[in-house]
Amino acid sequence: MTYASQSPLSSGQREPVNQPVSISARLGRLQFHASGKFRILQFTDIQDGPTVSPDTIRLIEATCDAARPDLVIFTGDQIAGYDTAFMATCRKRRWPTAWDGVYATSRAVGKGVNSLVDAAMRGLTSQEDPASSSTQKSAPKSTEPQGSAGSTAAFGDDGSDIAAASNVAAGVNSADARESATPSAAPVYSTEEDPYASTREMVRKQAAQFLQPLIDRGIPFAVTYGNHDFQCGLETSELDAIYREFPGCLNPEVSGTSALRAKAVPTSGLKDQVAYACEPGTFALPVSSLERDNNVIGIVITDSGDYAREGGYGTPSERAVEWMGRIPQVLRTKSIVFQHIPLPQFYHLLKPVPATTAYAIQGYRTYDKQCYVIDDSVTQPGGYLGEGVSCPDTDAGEFAAMKDSGGYFALFAGHDHRNAYVGEYDGIMLGATPTCGFGSYGPPAPKRAARLLEFDIRHPYHPRTQLLEFGDIVGKPSSRAVYTFAMSHLPKGPADATNLLRKPGVLAGAAAAVAGIGAAFLGRLGKGDKKK
Repeated sequence: MTYASQSPLSSGQREPVNQPVSISARLGRLQFHASGKFRILQFTDIQDGPTVSPDTIRLIEATCDAARPDLVIFTGDQIAGYDTAFMATCRKRRWPTAWDGVYATSRAVGKGVNSLVDAAMRGLTSQEDPASSSTQKSAPKSTEPQGSAGSTAAFGDDGSDIAAASNVAAGVNSADARESATPSAAPVYSTEEDPYASTREMVRKQAAQFLQPLIDRGIPFAVTYGNHDFQCGLETSELDAIYREFPGCLNPEVSGTSALRAKAVPTSGLKDQVAYACEPGTFALPVSSLERDNNVIGIVITDSGDYAREGGYGTPSERAVEWMGRIPQVLRTKSIVFQHIPLPQFYHLLKPVPATTAYAIQGYRTYDKQCYVIDDSVTQPGGYLGEGVSCPDTDAGEFAAMKDSGGYFALFAGHDHRNAYVGEYDGIMLGATPTCGFGSYGPPAPKRAARLLEFDIRHPYHPRTQLLEFGDIVGKPSSRAVYTFAMSHLPKGPADATNLLRKPGVLAGAAAAVAGIGAAFLGRLGKGDKKK
């Protein structure tokens, strides 16, 4: 396979080269380089329909060229599942609601009703749907495989699976511990036979658009899911299978064997890489030393759920939380977590203030009686707050599982399109990353960004991070859409900016440039505001 180089030719084409941009891809395994570094690029909330905004693609291309990451992680809401293109299969929740079938019915009525239904499906409230107001707590019907917190045998209670998996995690080549994984090919149907066939094809085409920059550059990627992906009508396992059709995908096949046993990931193109699969969208990837004799860090990718039947946002499954508490025994090192929805603990990075305080932002649901600004005493410089932390109403114990296991040092999330900050609470780094997409609401175009994390072998549990913002990396957007927001932190100058790209002047002063943005919270919710 040939990969595109970073240097564009005069014709605008890219000169093909034989080396992937990702150094880990060259080495055949996620690992630290001879330089002692390892890089991850996080993209979140593309949140677009079948045709992805050209500006989103430009940002992905430019940041991959600038950062040259070992790995790209997409942390959910790649798909705006409520988009009218998915009207035939769209669902508002995973359980029956009053909106079921409304899109399909509206097709026969006309564009006017389609637009009305589209707006309603996006919603302007986070309250539960009238049709699902029952207090019954039983799980919704779904074809998605359901994990059980009580099925601990799958996690190797006798210690045998943990021991075997640990051998592989430590670099011991055990054929018994490493399972072969076969790429999943989604079945092909005609639209006459299966009403979901067109949705599958649209999702496949959408994924091809934002993954092509990675494929061209030879950068492996991993994907988890948010609260809008499933709304297109496809189960998470189906989405996982579609992503595995693309070269470079690190999402492992989920089978009935132990979630603590290593699996090969042939679709990644990394011949020596293994993964530990709990559920679709929930898995772990070890990152080894240059000598491959131990794991330096682990990358735990978690499906944080979508919606709660009681209202508000959902949480990871009980099985996933239990697995998160046990996977450190296998990896034998500390891990960083990437997921979509932030934890309630993110509010500990904010400071309660009177509503009259400049740039104060009202909390969300459980926290809506209080206004907040970023707490500078526990956060890194340069962050901003444009909306309340949209966390679940209920603490599912994820943070406690991370702390009790002693196996985690950080968690980064997306979901809150207008928020960007990094801080520390109870010894764990917490980070919010803004949207990289131009198909939904968010900060002004120049502030839409990807997050770069750089790990150093000398202190791997303390990564450096910065936002690679559209205004600095790309320039002017092709769209004329106007986005405004207020934020609770005004950078005080170039000293607030961190430059991991080591190119003086590229990002210097980027944070200060936003100081002139109007403070009025005019918040263009626009297409697909997730507050519903």
